[in-house]
Amino acid sequence: MSAREEILARIGKAVAGAADVEIPRHYRTAQQVEDLVGLFAERVDDYRAIVHVLPAAEVPARIDEAVAGRRMIVPDGFDRDGGWAELDTADGVITSCAVAIAETGTIVLDHGPGQGTRAQTLVPDYHLCVVRADQIVAGVPEAIARLDPARPLTWISGPSATSDIELNRVEGVHGPRTLEVIIST
Repeated sequence: MSAREEILARIGKAVAGAADVEIPRHYRTAQQVEDLVGLFAERVDDYRAIVHVLPAAEVPARIDEAVAGRRMIVPDGFDRDGGWAELDTADGVITSCAVAIAETGTIVLDHGPGQGTRAQTLVPDYHLCVVRADQIVAGVPEAIARLDPARPLTWISGPSATSDIELNRVEGVHGPRTLEVIIST
């Protein structure tokens, strides 16, 4: 018997006959936030991302301006005509998102329609993400409630960045060096 099996057997013996205990799942949710869009934009900006808050009618023109001259990956299901760049030659990727979190400035991709694959969103140096105002929630518990845990999730809080032991910031090591977010109101 392995050490693991021995420990589990002891635990099983110790709790044999004990009543099942229901674990309360009363997670603390975010306080009421009056301006989800404003808070999300502020937090994303704090992460050194480029942020635009625009009326929906102005979004296509801003996208055209942002991607001009770039070889972009446009995932299946993204509501836009565009060429497909190969992953190894792409300058960037344009995606939608599953949900965005105002408190943390985090964008969550579940790689559904319009969100591309994990490689498509992590390999290119530039990521343009279009977030609709109705996709923004106050906090993490509200985001979790909207997500399917069986889907692959990528959580993005600003451009990729890390720091060495001397706290020198290096960007673009684990994903896109530049994150641009268009919030469509």
